Amino acid sequence: MTEFSVLDLVPVREGSSVGEALTAATQLATHAEKVGCKRFWVAEHHAMDGIAGGATSVVLAHIGNATSTIRIGSGGIMLPNHTPFQIAEQFGTLDALFPGRIDLGLGRAPGAGPELQRALRKNLHEASEYFPQDVVELRALFTGDIDLPVKATPGHGANPELWMLGSSLFGAQLAAKLGLPYAFAAHFAPDHLDSALEVYRRQFQPSEALQEPHVMVAMNVFAAETETEARRLASSQQQSFVRLRSGSPGKLPPPIDDYTATLPASARAMLEHVGQAAAVGTPAQVRAQIEAFVERTRADEIMLCGATYDPEARLRSLDLTMEACSASQAAA
Repeated sequence: MTEFSVLDLVPVREGSSVGEALTAATQLATHAEKVGCKRFWVAEHHAMDGIAGGATSVVLAHIGNATSTIRIGSGGIMLPNHTPFQIAEQFGTLDALFPGRIDLGLGRAPGAGPELQRALRKNLHEASEYFPQDVVELRALFTGDIDLPVKATPGHGANPELWMLGSSLFGAQLAAKLGLPYAFAAHFAPDHLDSALEVYRRQFQPSEALQEPHVMVAMNVFAAETETEARRLASSQQQSFVRLRSGSPGKLPPPIDDYTATLPASARAMLEHVGQAAAVGTPAQVRAQIEAFVERTRADEIMLCGATYDPEARLRSLDLTMEACSASQAAA
């Protein structure tokens, strides 16, 4: 049976504030818990006006206090931005506060230009070359399976669930070698989806944490009572994506009717390409699209993504999606 989780970028809407974005993220997390989602993840982004999840571990601590059963975690922490020791302390703290509920998804992409690199005091492209070693060191700081000269407190003995994130063959190969669950970011980079999952499953080596390969795939999902309304809801994120790819990112804009009809052919093609990993429409349409995607990927879990300008609309979309998919699985 496919399990469902939620990824949130903590979007900041036009005309809104960071505080309101954090409030909306917390409400989404409590709602995801209520409707039976397995995980709620927050992604690390920096120096972007429209995303408020940069201090990821702090956001997770707040969300952890507002929830009680749902797993919470990073989707992900960009490890080249940090040292393994810092992340061991942060997520060791979270594990102590919320035992048995913490996920630590790790990514390699630097995702930063020269200005941000200077602000972080890091050569991120150089740091990304050490990503495999840093993952091994981070795991050892939790488990103690490698004799390190320093012990993280908190951190040593903590048991967050480590995940490898990726959108290429590199992450798939590393996840397989280390015996970690693998989450593929198809919601914005679907190009290597099928080949990455094939490589991960074929090369997987069991570990103490995981005996068999375990796959989660992220997809954008917008459900509403009508297909027209669902497509309208999706237009806010589509606008943000086009602006980002055009070099002018900003806050999440209000939705627009028939947005794609206003775009040049190149922008429409870009959105259609990303739409390979999307489900947009009525509950029945969304259910059918998700079922087809699961059949294609054989995913154990689906990570539901998709920011809406109205936070209440995302709660409603999640309700409709979970109701439709739960009914389908119950019938099956």
